[in-house]
Amino acid sequence: MDHRILGRTGRSVSIISLGTWQLGADWGSVTDSDARAVLDASVESGVTMFDTADVYGDGRSEQLIGDYLADNPGLDIFVATKIGRRLEQVPGNYTLSNFRAWVDRSRANLRTDRLDLVQLHCPPSAVFASDEVFDSLDSLVSSGAIASYGVSVETVDQALASIARPHVASVQLILNAFRLKPLDAALPAAAAAGVGVIARVPLASGLLAGRYTAQTTFAPDDHRTYNRHGEAFDVGETFSGVDFDRGVEAAREFSELAREAGLAPATAALAWVAQRPGVTTVIPGARNPQQAIANAAAGSVPPLGAGFDAGVKAIYDTYFRAALADRW
Repeated sequence: MDHRILGRTGRSVSIISLGTWQLGADWGSVTDSDARAVLDASVESGVTMFDTADVYGDGRSEQLIGDYLADNPGLDIFVATKIGRRLEQVPGNYTLSNFRAWVDRSRANLRTDRLDLVQLHCPPSAVFASDEVFDSLDSLVSSGAIASYGVSVETVDQALASIARPHVASVQLILNAFRLKPLDAALPAAAAAGVGVIARVPLASGLLAGRYTAQTTFAPDDHRTYNRHGEAFDVGETFSGVDFDRGVEAAREFSELAREAGLAPATAALAWVAQRPGVTTVIPGARNPQQAIANAAAGSVPPLGAGFDAGVKAIYDTYFRAALADRW
């Protein structure tokens, strides 16, 4: 597995990392033993970064990671967490006192004195313009509570505003074969500024694995059921905001493209994102060890080439550009 430096953190991380939202909640039930098996399989496959958040299972994801790392003290795993969604999403809640409380809670969950990377968790757009917010984050670095900070964003405009901040170490954004807008401006700006890019939702919530049909259903506690139209949070986090039936159609075409390249669709989708210039790491989730191993294998796929890129762009232009390009 190749490694890259995660922006201004100065830390090297695997190009395929592990997203752990599904270990906390919102993807159906995952037992503690299953979660630990996923962490084990990821590490054994070369993954060196876990991405989590304080609200994933109300801290369960962080706690599982904290317990796992405490039981495996020799592992050099970079942990990125997120804060900001424990209260109503209004700019006035993004204060130093709240940051301290959330960071302290995450330090306890993760069983560490200093957090490797704390990301603002998709805050309101006004937060990105607040000097006070970023001064508060600077103070947490100075105090030693966190080593670095970044942002997780919903829109390209938010990403660009964050990249312009002098101490933002990384930007996390949605990037996959169905969401190409970040390629135009966000990724080049991040590369020029030395800001790391963490690509999330790389499989469009599973669509790009090519296994779903129009009749596929999900568990009631899975966000692919209850947030299908943005009922609980930004719809862009569920199937990348694409219409499910249209996404199934596009995924069939992507699957054909992947098989022409001799790859499973999910492997091709992850490898394609990881190979975009400016991307530091990709954070697919996994609910079992087999998925974790398959995800990590995408980190060693040879360059997919211009023909594959052209095929991805053609699918995007046909199915999604008109609906998505101006939205996020």
